[in-house]
Amino acid sequence: MKLYMKPGACSLSPHIVLEESGLDYETETVDLKTKRTSSGEDFTRINPKGYVPALLLDSGELLTEGPAIIQYIADQAPAKKLAPANGSIERYRLQSWLNFIATELHKSCSPFFNPAAGEDWKKIAAANLERRLAYVNEQLEGKAYLLGEDFSVADAYLFTILSWMKFIGIDISKWSNLAACYERVGARPAVRAVLKTEQLG
Repeated sequence: MKLYMKPGACSLSPHIVLEESGLDYETETVDLKTKRTSSGEDFTRINPKGYVPALLLDSGELLTEGPAIIQYIADQAPAKKLAPANGSIERYRLQSWLNFIATELHKSCSPFFNPAAGEDWKKIAAANLERRLAYVNEQLEGKAYLLGEDFSVADAYLFTILSWMKFIGIDISKWSNLAACYERVGARPAVRAVLKTEQLG
């Protein structure tokens, strides 16, 4: 499999999950401004959406959208227990978290990385992020990870979004459960390896 990614972007999440899975994979970076891959290909010919992540499967099919990609990877390495079994209520809880992170956290970060975004938009987005992060903090009470004691792909996605907060100006240390989960995920060997590879720490 090949993951098309940009260091520090939302493709960090599937990169972490690939490393956690133990599956064979390679990565190729994408310049999202020029839409060129590191090998010189036109990325829009690979993924017409023009953004990362995109996972090229061994079959030649392309899978896009982070929450779908990380669930696919998890299902290829069931022994790693990166996602609950399909059809179980726990799997639907995982999907609920993935949707929440994508729509309520990830999307609220958009204006901070958009040069055309005005200050009013950023203030509204920051206020929304504060409320949503406080909610996640409450849900983590008494838990090591979002689904309980076991790390899942949702934690990789949450970790990725939380890593952007320093650029946005939100200090997550005021939410003790959230900060502890972030540190816990960041200390995992696979996560440390990926951060080193992407030159993020």
